[in-house]
Amino acid sequence: MIRLRLLCFIALLSGVDRLAAQEKVEVRGVTSEVKIEEVIFGHLSELNDKFKMRATEFTFAPGAFLGTHHHVGPGIRYIISGELTFTEGGVATVYRAGDYYYETGNVAHTAENKTNVPLRVIVMEVIPKTWSGPAVIPPKSQ
Repeated sequence: MIRLRLLCFIALLSGVDRLAAQEKVEVRGVTSEVKIEEVIFGHLSELNDKFKMRATEFTFAPGAFLGTHHHVGPGIRYIISGELTFTEGGVATVYRAGDYYYETGNVAHTAENKTNVPLRVIVMEVIPKTWSGPAVIPPKSQ
C-alpha cells in the first residue's frame, strides 16, 4: 500500500512539472534589469517585512512582444521612451514616453512594441518579500 501511494505521488509530481513547463509567458525581444529592490518597512505596519518594492527597467526591441500574462503584485508603470501597445480584454491602449499607468497584476494582458525604435519602461511593483526572479507570470484562472 505504501509503495502504491509513493508511485501515485511520484506520478502526480511528474505531471505537475510538465504542466508548469507548459505554463510559460511568450517573450520575444524583451530584456529586463532590476534597478532597486527593498523590503517594505514604515508606517504601513501590515506590509512591513512581508512585501518589497521593486523597480525594473524593461527594454523592448522593435517588434518585441510579451505574451498574455499576470504580475505577482500591483504597480505603476512609466514609459521612459518609445511606445507601448498594451492590450487587455481585447482593447489596445498605446502609452507613449512620459505616460504613467497602473496595473493590478491579476488581469491578463499583453505588451508589444509595434514601432521601429526601442521602448523602455520602468515597472514599479509591490511583491512578496520572498519572491525572486521575474514578476511576470502565466495567467491564473479567474
